[in-house]
Amino acid sequence: MKKTIRLIGVLLIALILISCTSEPEPIEFGKDYCHYCKMNIVDKTHAAQYVTSKGKQFKFDSIECLVNELKSKDKQELAHILVANYSNPGELIPAANASFLISSAIKSPMGMNLSAFKEEKMALEMSQKHDGVVYSWQTLTQFISEK
Repeated sequence: MKKTIRLIGVLLIALILISCTSEPEPIEFGKDYCHYCKMNIVDKTHAAQYVTSKGKQFKFDSIECLVNELKSKDKQELAHILVANYSNPGELIPAANASFLISSAIKSPMGMNLSAFKEEKMALEMSQKHDGVVYSWQTLTQFISEK
């Protein structure tokens, strides 16, 4: 009886520890809603997400919704900030490593025409092709916060 109670206790502790993971969950396109604007997330090329260090998931239909939401957040509490790779729809990449393009030729859900690229080279090529401006994560967040 004592062994059974101990085993149940150990299993409960293990379950609690497993459920507290801060790893991102995939966005369910067509089912999940943007935490910021409440729109349905359907665009695989412009979605975004952040995960807190406690594992709480927040998903967005556009990068600009993510950036606007993060203005009021303590950056120390964030485990992951991810953005969709425009070149590979559905793939989420770390925002800090991405290059961002604002170009009126590439429409995004919230109208800022903001896209993210895993490789700076691709962002620069697309900026020349579509007459846009390339930003890093730091310069992008500063640009949006000044608007």
